[in-house]
Amino acid sequence: MKKTMITLTTALVVLIFSGAVVAGAVESLRGEQPLTENAKEPAKKQALVVKGGIERSYKQQPPVIPHAIDKDEINLKVNTCLNCHSEKTFEAKKAPKVGDSHFIDRDGKVLKTISSRRYFCEQCHAPQLNADPLVVNNFEGVK
Repeated sequence: MKKTMITLTTALVVLIFSGAVVAGAVESLRGEQPLTENAKEPAKKQALVVKGGIERSYKQQPPVIPHAIDKDEINLKVNTCLNCHSEKTFEAKKAPKVGDSHFIDRDGKVLKTISSRRYFCEQCHAPQLNADPLVVNNFEGVK
């Protein structure tokens, strides 16, 4: 009896999975290219440059980067974003100042320099490219 139940269950599982495969093929962003081949190198896209910045889509969204950052460098010793966005230079460079929240450590203590948690800008602030979306997107931000 147990063997019959196991056999029937196995057959049912095989039928379900084979039916799902036949019912509809999943379309990949790779197109018709098989997984065994290397991916094609994507075309180079230009950074989207928007004078005055890009409007945020929701209240707590980190601002996106409205300029090219190809030559910027961020490592343990250098953060070239601060050349324009630091408290000392933002007015002369006509750039937004680093937010006050970037000077608070995880214990809530206010620091004189940027917190190590906020030092690597690209963790939250994303550069924008002049490219079409890969998939349909109906997202509308808060106005």
